[in-house]
This record gives sequence, structure tokens and C-alpha cells, in this order.
Amino acid sequence: MTHPTPGTQEWLDQVVEDIIEPELPILDPHHHMWPQGQGLPYTRDDLHRDADAGHNIVKTIFMECGSAYNRDAPEHLRSLGETTYIADQAFSDPNPLIAGIISSIDLRRDDRDELIDAHLAASRGLFRGVRDALAHASHPEAMMIPGTCPENLYLDPSFRRGVARLGERGFTYDSWHYHHQNREFLELARATPGTTMVLDHFGTPVGVGPYASQREEIFAQWKKDIAEIAKCPNVVAKIGGLAMPDNGFGWHTADRPATSDEFIAQQSRYYLHAIECFSPARCMLESNFPVDRLSLSYGVLWNAYKKMTAHFSASERADLFYGTAARTYNV
Repeated sequence: MTHPTPGTQEWLDQVVEDIIEPELPILDPHHHMWPQGQGLPYTRDDLHRDADAGHNIVKTIFMECGSAYNRDAPEHLRSLGETTYIADQAFSDPNPLIAGIISSIDLRRDDRDELIDAHLAASRGLFRGVRDALAHASHPEAMMIPGTCPENLYLDPSFRRGVARLGERGFTYDSWHYHHQNREFLELARATPGTTMVLDHFGTPVGVGPYASQREEIFAQWKKDIAEIAKCPNVVAKIGGLAMPDNGFGWHTADRPATSDEFIAQQSRYYLHAIECFSPARCMLESNFPVDRLSLSYGVLWNAYKKMTAHFSASERADLFYGTAARTYNV
């Protein structure tokens, strides 16, 4: 018997749940988009298919992902193609969702201000900050999406000046890195206290390759790292992204996607620890679609979040699902 390919709509449609609390406003602060033929294709139509399927997705934030780069431009200007493409998609949308763009800029460059200005112009005002995907994979051969950032970039003085400059200009800095880089991120956050730092995906506890047999040891150290990072008042936590294949939960190899209850059983301890350390006022729930689509559907994911946070107060949940992201990204 042939099973549907994980991540396809046919595969996802095997698990359909009634939408919980469909009226609850949600700002999804982390999704990607790729045109057909690039990356993991996820177009504006795909985004709407997910966002309009029952949950009250009011706004979203696009997160840089190497999409629609201008390959004919000098390397440091290529990412302007992505910012331009997403702005075009946002402003031509009859039912607009994208309220902010996080772009890719080489913050080490001396002309970083000119690059920020260029992205601000290309975004037509949607530019909200920069993400450097600083994940440096120690075992890339075992990973589906191995990070290729130079090792120890966080320690580079020119890079730190760039991160500090973002804060001086009122923009945010997002970081995607792995659990073994959490201490480096902590040092960066301490060194740039004037910049709002967004910790993406819990610091990505890896669960494949040699890490597959170390989940509990990694979790124990991760808990300590998160508690220490949370002491930095300039850091907010973007909680989600744990359904990526490289986290090692294995749903992307299963015959069907995860249910919300299965997701909660495997992952709630990460969410609840992060919320305890940072507080709801400094946490925002994210989809990380379409990458996490390889494990479960958009509707099921947000159902899981709603179930997982049912014991929080109305104001705390308002922060987790909308308010923290709105304040952080000024949308």
C-alpha cells in the first residue's frame, strides 16, 4: 500500500480536527514563503489556505528564508529580492495577512545602515528587523536542514556592532541557532542590551544524529540555558518550530501527521518551561510553516497551542497568541 508523502495536503488531510476557540485572535509571528520551484514551495495561496481554515489568523510576520533572491545582484544585495517579493505579495493581497517582514542582512558590513534603508524601502514600510540564521550544524550529515553559519559568528565584534545598530534604529534581531549555541546567544544578548532579541524555536534542541540518544540530557541543559537567557530583559521567546524534522520527533516519517494530543504529549514540557521562565508577556506562539507542515497541519498545531495554554488567564493567552508578537514587531 502506498502512503501519501509527508507534508502534502493528502497526507495532512488524514488528521482533521474541529477548530477550538475559533474566535481567539492570532498573530502568527513566523512563517516562510517560497515561489513554486524554490525551497519548500509555499505561496500566498498556500498561506491563505492554512490561515483561513478556521482559526482567527489576523496578521502574520514573514521570516526570511532565502526566497526569491536576486542572483544577478552582488551577494550582499541579493536578499533585497526576497524583501521585494514578499512586499509585492503583501500589498497585492485582496485579504492582507502579512503585517511585517524580517529580512536577511549581513550585519558585519560597514554599510549596514544603507542595507537597512534599502530593505525598508523595498518592503514599503513592512520591514521590522533582521534574522541571521546563525545555526551552525555540528553534524550536518544527519540533518534535513543543516545550518551553515560560520562557527562563533556571535563573537565577531563587527557582527555585534550590527546587532546593536538594529536596536539603535528601533528594529529587532531574530536568531535561529541550535541548543549547543545557546550560551553564545546569551553572551550576544548581554552584549547588546539595547536591541530586542527574539529567540526562535526554543534554541532548536536537536534530536537527530548523535543527539538522538541524548534527548533527556539535552533537555536538562536546555532548561538551564533557557532560564539563564530569560534573565536578559531584552530577549523575548518565539515558541514553536519543534516539529521540524531535525528536532527528532519523527512525525515526518510517519504514515500520518500528529494529532494535537500527540503533539502536546511530546512537546508541552518545552513550551511550559519557556513560558514559566519568560512569562506570557515575553512569549509568542509561532507556526514555522511550511517547515513544521512536515509533521502536522496548521489547524492541528494551533489546536494544540490552545489546549496547551487552556489553564492560563485570558490576558496571558492574549499575549501568547497576539500581544507579545504585536508589541515586539510593532504591528
